[in-house]
Amino acid sequence: MSEHLSALIVVLPLLAAPVCLLLRQTRMVRAWTSIVAWACLCMALTLLERVHTGGVITYAMGGWDPPLGIEYRLDALNAYLLVIVTAIASVVFPSGVILTDTSLPEGKAHLYFAALLLCLAGLLGITSTGDLFNVFVFVEITSLSSYTLISLGKNRQALTAAFSYLVMGTIGGTFLLVGIGFLYQVTGTLNMNDLALRLPELLGSRTILAGFAFLMVGGSIKLAVFPLHQWLPNAYTHAPAAVSAFIAATATKVSYYLLARIIFTVFGAAFVFDALHLHWLLMPLAIAAMFAGSLAAVFQTDLKRLLAYSSIAQIGYMTLGLCMASETGLTGGIVHLFNHALMKGGLFLAVACVVMRTGSSSVNAISGLGRKMPLTMAAIVVGGLSLIGVPGTAGFISKWYLVVGALERGWYAVSVLILLSSLIAVVYVWRLVETAFFGVPEHEVCEVPWTSWLPTWILIGATLVFGIWTDVTVGGASAAARALLGVTP
Repeated sequence: MSEHLSALIVVLPLLAAPVCLLLRQTRMVRAWTSIVAWACLCMALTLLERVHTGGVITYAMGGWDPPLGIEYRLDALNAYLLVIVTAIASVVFPSGVILTDTSLPEGKAHLYFAALLLCLAGLLGITSTGDLFNVFVFVEITSLSSYTLISLGKNRQALTAAFSYLVMGTIGGTFLLVGIGFLYQVTGTLNMNDLALRLPELLGSRTILAGFAFLMVGGSIKLAVFPLHQWLPNAYTHAPAAVSAFIAATATKVSYYLLARIIFTVFGAAFVFDALHLHWLLMPLAIAAMFAGSLAAVFQTDLKRLLAYSSIAQIGYMTLGLCMASETGLTGGIVHLFNHALMKGGLFLAVACVVMRTGSSSVNAISGLGRKMPLTMAAIVVGGLSLIGVPGTAGFISKWYLVVGALERGWYAVSVLILLSSLIAVVYVWRLVETAFFGVPEHEVCEVPWTSWLPTWILIGATLVFGIWTDVTVGGASAAARALLGVTP
């Protein structure tokens, strides 16, 4: 069975989703989804260890050898990402807050958990497969389940947010499909590794250039690269808080992986950055996202919308690492991918705890809660410090590598801008601290049960652990960066 783990990690949640329809009872369904998530995490950790000790893992589907058959191919990058996605699912799915912010009719929770498992299966499929058309299929599985989950918010605005995401997601998916079709028309293959071998002789083709453009735009919409981010704030704000925690911590990370795979594995850094000079387009957009997202967050009155705009800024940091196209810069971008998943997942769970007690995600709702809900408010403070990049937190490590990567490239102004944009985060984080600890309580509440604050602190506590113990995160990110660049360790 162990040699089939590459496929089982995707197949398990895919087959587990319909089981939720049979179990139906809420406690049983939540336990089932939690067990599936934990099993996927165990498989992901096993696969990561095998990649680090034995190199790239390939798995041919249906007995057909690649490139004729579908191949699952795991290297240091996607094995690293599998752990991130499954770890977030393993913490979020069992959380006690996961049903508190939905408008599901009585007895319909099994549909909610089935959609969560389908979303998990889609994310793991995108990460694992070595076939471009398979990528599109799993993107659609992820998107359709995400639209459903977002629409479950309590107010009617959740439906509008889901529809807006559906429109943008459909456009992004169409761009991906057209780009894949162009590449297949010229090369006759959909296998990414095979494409990497065939494309160098065909890069002068206009069809190939058009395919690359379509893939980049489609992937950028899914990642919410500035200014293609319009769907993200409403989606994160109006979705159930636990859904926001899961999607914010995983979906954009997988989209980042997809862009990195297209740029470095399929087309190659030499073509993308030396011939097309894509970094001169990506870098200004990344810097604009860093400042626009942080400035917009300062003026938000809703906690979830504040965190959503903060995510746009953090995506800017990750994109900046991508366009540096160096080992240090890519390491910074990939480790920020890991760190941001922890930070934003933990912060959205903390907001879910606030919603559980106050019924609101307004910034004013946390007024004086530092004394009423100390564990939840402490989680928000620590997560905010990591967003800023305070030394001792995980956010500092990734921003440090980004600054060093910029200095290595001679982009001195960019390194200064990274620091300046981080200072803007101080403004909105301090606003939360001031409201929570110096405001007058508006609600007579108490701390949430341990089933809600413990998952929050697992993620937030990890930002402190990996802010000091960096061997795992930076080591994995460095190996992934070398794998993308084709550098032999």
